[in-house]
Amino acid sequence: MKHARHRSDAPREDLRREADLQDLAPKRYVSDLGPTPTRRASLGQFRTRSGFAFPDLVVDYLTLGRLNPEKSNAIVVFHALSGNARVAGTDPATGRPGWWDYHVGPGKSVDTDRFFVICANVLGGCDGTTGPSSTDPATGTPYGSRFPEIGIRDMVAAHRALLAEIGIARLHAVIGGSMGGMQAMALAFDHPGLVGKCAVAASAFAHSPMQIAFNEIARRAILADPAFAGGDYYPGPGPSAGLAVARMVGHVTYLSPESMEAKFGRRLHGSGRFEVENYLDHQGASFVRRFDANAFLALTRAIDRFDLFEDLPADRLLPGNPTEFLVLSFASDWLYPPAQSAGIARAFRSHGLRVSETTLPTAYGHDSFLIKNPPLTEILRGFLG
Repeated sequence: MKHARHRSDAPREDLRREADLQDLAPKRYVSDLGPTPTRRASLGQFRTRSGFAFPDLVVDYLTLGRLNPEKSNAIVVFHALSGNARVAGTDPATGRPGWWDYHVGPGKSVDTDRFFVICANVLGGCDGTTGPSSTDPATGTPYGSRFPEIGIRDMVAAHRALLAEIGIARLHAVIGGSMGGMQAMALAFDHPGLVGKCAVAASAFAHSPMQIAFNEIARRAILADPAFAGGDYYPGPGPSAGLAVARMVGHVTYLSPESMEAKFGRRLHGSGRFEVENYLDHQGASFVRRFDANAFLALTRAIDRFDLFEDLPADRLLPGNPTEFLVLSFASDWLYPPAQSAGIARAFRSHGLRVSETTLPTAYGHDSFLIKNPPLTEILRGFLG
């Protein structure tokens, strides 16, 4: 007997189209910008808030568009946990488009015909910027277990060092989703006057117990893998099984129940397994090929420990902070729910800051800020001016 439908077909078709867009992005979507090689900057000694001193901080970054003579049109886009500097354009090595190419480029919401866009790999990552897999000059081997504890504000300080190297003293705007939103807020609060506009999507000023719990489950999967070897697994493959499971946990939280139902239902794959199981296997395997387990541990710990208002001097909270804020959330995002974004907006207003708040009805869960999303495009375009 067939099960009765509990929803109309129309919303399911909308979800399928949205899911298809996400699937098409890395396969058939072609960037308008063409190949866009990243750059590398060596920024000298860098000390973390925990007191560790890197002898030479290396940052990989991408720039798009042109900096105007007044140096007033720069925008920094901060990437999320599994992102990198390739915000738009095409990776010359893989042919894949950047993770936010739908929104960054000529005539798009972050218009590279008007703005000079900067996106850098974060400190602690594994895409060129100094991280656990980088060589420690003191030993000639990867940092591994010796990599220090880092925080969101350390990542922001690395970005500040890069901006100084480029010669930019003020930013038209900063934009970030999820972990990127944390960095955007920290930069705007820690350096009043540096940032004109700050757009934050699907983020938090401090993680909830549930958000910490999901990250801890993912970390435990890595730590329990015998191949983790205490974090000193280089040059071997490392804890591939544990990292794959960690990514599976993440992907479940990034989607919404509705999008999972529309995308997979209870359909079976040719092997007799559920389609959702096959999807998780694919996501885990592809993540292992491009990400480092130690970086995952370092970044998720930094996210969990972040608190925007912790130890923040009172003068950083005065209404004199000129930054204009936009806080975006998505109705179907249960990992970073709209109520959490509303809390950000309330906190900002309580300190006399200028803030706009919008919840979009996109149905693709936490990943809604990454996909082709016309309402998000228009809101960003209007906010950036």
